[in-house]
Parts: sequence; structure tokens; C-alpha cells
Amino acid sequence: MSGSPLALTMGDPAGVGGEITLKAWMRHHENGAKLPPFFVIGDADHLTSLASHLALPIPIKKIQTPRDTSNVFLNALPVLHTPLKTSAVFGHPCSDNASWVISTIKSAVELTQDGLARGIVTCPIAKDVLYGAGFEFPGHTEYLAHLAGEDIHPVMMLACDQLRVVLASVHVSILEAARSLSTTTIVNVAQITHQALKQDFGIANPVLAIAGLNPHAGEGGAMGDEDVDIIIPAIQQLREQGINALGPMPPDTMFTAKALPTYDAAVCMYHDQGLIPLKTLDFERGVNTTLGLPFVRTSPDHGTAFDIAGTGQASELSLIAALCMADEMVDARTGGSFGSGI
Repeated sequence: MSGSPLALTMGDPAGVGGEITLKAWMRHHENGAKLPPFFVIGDADHLTSLASHLALPIPIKKIQTPRDTSNVFLNALPVLHTPLKTSAVFGHPCSDNASWVISTIKSAVELTQDGLARGIVTCPIAKDVLYGAGFEFPGHTEYLAHLAGEDIHPVMMLACDQLRVVLASVHVSILEAARSLSTTTIVNVAQITHQALKQDFGIANPVLAIAGLNPHAGEGGAMGDEDVDIIIPAIQQLREQGINALGPMPPDTMFTAKALPTYDAAVCMYHDQGLIPLKTLDFERGVNTTLGLPFVRTSPDHGTAFDIAGTGQASELSLIAALCMADEMVDARTGGSFGSGI
């Protein structure tokens, strides 16, 4: 697997996935950005049409197998051609292509499990479009765990150079996030994060910062009982297991420039508690990665951006960061060191 290319899924064909894919390869080819070799699982004809529409002089070559990537990547964008069900219109997602989107994700997993791809990078999908076609999973993360075929509890990590955050609750309301919070959930998320930091990021003794839920981490119960009743017991359990867990840390100070270097990842209690600081620090280069899978998966930390699809405005920087992080994670997982180079 160490010599295999990364598999990149195109995401929703009406979104910006194709555009940022083209731009990422072009930056590698023309501007010297050092990207790991990757192949696209998508519609080569759609990408050719998109390149013409955007006036991007990018040669696109259909490949028969991922093994062809090494002979193609330097001179053309290699595409494992998977024809769309129907033509895609920029900014107008179509449920007719929902099964195609799902099939590209499944193919990426199968190719990785077979050793033909070293890891997976996924361009954004529109979950509501997939739901209309009978997709039964909340999103990429849960579907990938299902395809892995094991008893897996995946954890979403968002990362940039300055900060890594994981979430105890994800796409639920603030009220539901507080209601669903439990000591067990926090411990499970922290355990998976601790192991991934060692396995995928090469950190021998990870330090986890556990965020409080309430202002001032509850102020000893004066501003809410959750920090005392739920979060502190979780931290105690983690420490008993030999995990270096700090906290509960007041959320309004744990992301300051002085605090950031003191830990390797922040365990946050709800979505915006972690994503607001991360996106403030580096909106364009944030990466979404799924921890706890038997294979590496990353993604740009943004959506389909239907409102600007096909206009040439979409930035490829987050995808480039996702490709590089996936490659470095595979290196760390297979005996190298994270960030050792491509």
C-alpha cells in the first residue's frame, strides 16, 4: 500500500469538487506544489468539459486501474472513469446522480481495502440530495464506518496547522448536544483520538484538552452542573487509563495563542465550540479527517458550495491540505513519521 496512490472521490458533480480537483492538480503541475500522486474516481468527460468551461489547460486521462496513476500523474489528471447517471448542471444537484455519488465512495473504500489505493480523500457531498435517494447515513463519516465492515465508532477531527479539534456531538442542535452529553461519550471520543494521534500523527504521548460545556467550565457548578457531573468524571477515567487529559478547560481561553501549544488536540462538547476557532485560525486550509477507521480518510473542510460552482471562484487550498494530510497519515500508520515528506 505504501507505494499506491490516493483515491479522490469527486463528490456531488454539481458542486465544486471537480473544480478544486482540477485546480489542485494544476497547482502541482504548474506551480511546483508537491502533492502525493492521486487518481480521481469520477466522470472523466464531465471533468474535461469543466476544464474547458473554466479555461483550465488540464489534460485528463482515463485509466483502467489505479496502478496506471504513476505513469500518468505527472502529465495528466488520472481518472478512473465512472460515468454519471445524467449530465450535471453546476449549482443544481440532481437526485438522479445520488447513486453515482454513493458508488464512488464505495469504490474508494474497496480499492483501499484491496491495497490499490493508500488512502481516501473525499470531495464534498450534499447529504440532503442523497437522503432523497434512500441514503440511510447522516454523512460520509458514518457511511465509511459502515463500509469498513467492523464494529467502529468513528470520530470527526477537524485540523489545521495550529489546531486539531474533535467533537463529542456533531450535527445536532445546541439543546440536543447538551442533553446527549455523557461521560461515556467523552471517554470514547478521547480514547479514539488518543490512539489516532499516536498511530496517524506520530505523537508518542498525546495531550488532550477537554473543553468545558458551560461558561468558565461551569464555575464549580455555579453556571451549570454538566462540567462537574459529566466532564470531570470523564477526565478522571481518562487519567486512570494513562491518557494525558487536561481540563475541563474554559472554552473562552483554551484557544488563545498562549494555550494552543500546550495540547495536541481539543475535545469539544459541540460543533461550533470547536469549528469556530479552527475556521477563524485557518478557514482555507482546514481538513476534516475521520479517526478510528482501518484506513485513512480526509476531506476538505467545506461543503459543495453550489452557489459558486462552475464560476472559477472555489479555492483548492483545503483539498490540497487534505491530500497532503492523508499522505502523511498513511506514512505514519505504515511505519514512517508524520510530515516526513512525500
